[in-house]
Parts: sequence; structure tokens; C-alpha cells
Amino acid sequence: MYGKARARLRALVRRMRGDRGMVTSEYAVGIVAAVAFAVLLYEVVTSGQVRAELQNIVRRALSART
Repeated sequence: MYGKARARLRALVRRMRGDRGMVTSEYAVGIVAAVAFAVLLYEVVTSGQVRAELQNIVRRALSART
């Protein structure tokens, strides 16, 4: 029983190793998605309301008494 499970595991590992990585189109889609997320995050962080809230947090942290 143990030998059969081990053989199945080896076969699964061999099949998984057959895919060496992403192809160029997958890299391109990944880069576009990362850039889109970065732009969205930048827009959120630099918006007036979020910027004011972040400044308030920093001010409170710097003026905290220990």
C-alpha cells in the first residue's frame, strides 16, 4: 500500500515539474495587472480624504507621549 502511494506521489511530482513557468503572454498579463493595481493604489492614497487621514495618523503617532 505504501509503495503505491509513493509511486502516485512521484508521478504527480513529475507531471507538475513539466510546467516550467509562465510564458511571455502570462508575464505580460501579470505586469499589466500589477501596474493597474499600482495606479489604483496610488490614486486612493493620494486622494484628499485618505491623505488627510494618513497625515492625522502620523501627527498623532509623533505627538504620542510615552
